[in-house]
Amino acid sequence: MRELTQQFKLLNTSIWRCIGRFLLIILCSFGLPISHPVAKADNMLEYQVKAAFIYNFIAFTQWPENTDPVINLCLYGVDYFGQEIDKLQNRAVGTQSIKVMHINSINQLQQCQVIFFSKSTDNALASIVNSLQNRPILTLADTPNAISRGIIINMNLINEKIVFEINLANARKSGLDISSKLLQLATKVHQ
Repeated sequence: MRELTQQFKLLNTSIWRCIGRFLLIILCSFGLPISHPVAKADNMLEYQVKAAFIYNFIAFTQWPENTDPVINLCLYGVDYFGQEIDKLQNRAVGTQSIKVMHINSINQLQQCQVIFFSKSTDNALASIVNSLQNRPILTLADTPNAISRGIIINMNLINEKIVFEINLANARKSGLDISSKLLQLATKVHQ
C-alpha cells in the first residue's frame, strides 16, 4: 500500500509539473510579441501579385504621343511592396522600359507617367489626385473607395484574390487609352 501511495504521489507530482510547464508556456506566449510568418508571406504574395498587375496595367495603357523611351513608375507613400516593385525596373513594355521611382514630394509627381498611391496616402488622396487631373498620368491605388476620389485603377483583395476596377471617364480625361482587354477583366468599369 505504501508503494502504491508513493507511486501516486510521483504521478501526481509529474502531472502538476506538466500542467505547470503548460501554464508557463501559455503565460509567456501572451507576454511576448508573436510573429506570424504566414501572414507576412501572404502579404508578400499579395504585393507580388499587385506588382504583376501594375506591369500589365502599364502594358495595356497607351499614352498620347509618348515617345519617351522610359515610363516613370512612381510610388508615393509607404512602400508595402518591399523588393517586388523593384523587379519591374528596366522591364520592357513595347519599345519602352520602366523606371521605378520612390517619391516623397508632391512636386515630383508630375514627372511620372504612372503613380501608385500607397494606403498611407488615404487622407490626402483626393486632393493629390485632383492636382494631377487632366494630365496623362495613370493613377493606381489599393485603397477602398479610391475610384471615387479620382484614381483611374484601384485594386482590392477580395476572397484572397486581387480584383480591380477602372474609372474609364478619368482615364479618358487624362488622355489615356486603356485596352478593351483590360476593361473586360475589371470587376467594374466606371463610365
